[in-house]
Amino acid sequence: MKMICVYCGSRDGDDPAFARAADAVGAGIAGRGMGLVYGAGDVGLMGRVAAAALRAGGPVVGVIPHHLRSHEVERRDLTELIAVDTMHERKMTMFRRADAFIALPGGPGTLDELIELLTWRQLGLHEKPAHLLNLGGYWDPLLTLLRTTVERGFASAGFLDFLTSHGTVDSLLDAL
Repeated sequence: MKMICVYCGSRDGDDPAFARAADAVGAGIAGRGMGLVYGAGDVGLMGRVAAAALRAGGPVVGVIPHHLRSHEVERRDLTELIAVDTMHERKMTMFRRADAFIALPGGPGTLDELIELLTWRQLGLHEKPAHLLNLGGYWDPLLTLLRTTVERGFASAGFLDFLTSHGTVDSLLDAL
């Protein structure tokens, strides 16, 4: 079974469209016969993606470091819950379990996970696809920065091909 890792916020953000999209992504992953790998939280967009995937009958694997178990209010009805020691171990476990990646709107943690994934790809450590759900232009500043890194000579032009941006949930899910 193809497993999709979703990076997203542990908060809902300021636009109700983010929550609706998280619900649609979780349901869409499961509805297409795929499984979800995510950060195991039961709050924010993370919780919404997982709940929707579980409601749609899909397997959901959550990975959470011990020190976040109280902060992120882990979801306990997952298909599999993996507790790890560090954030680095969390990211690596999620990476290893996933065949492709999606970044929904999120904060510094989401950005950290996405940038590390792109760095690993630039270094030739994987060729797994990565997708952004760029609702309402949320990720436009990041996309501008990534183009700037290429224009200013800090990455090759091919770097921009490592990430596909989508404006709708349907476009994103169809790409998987």
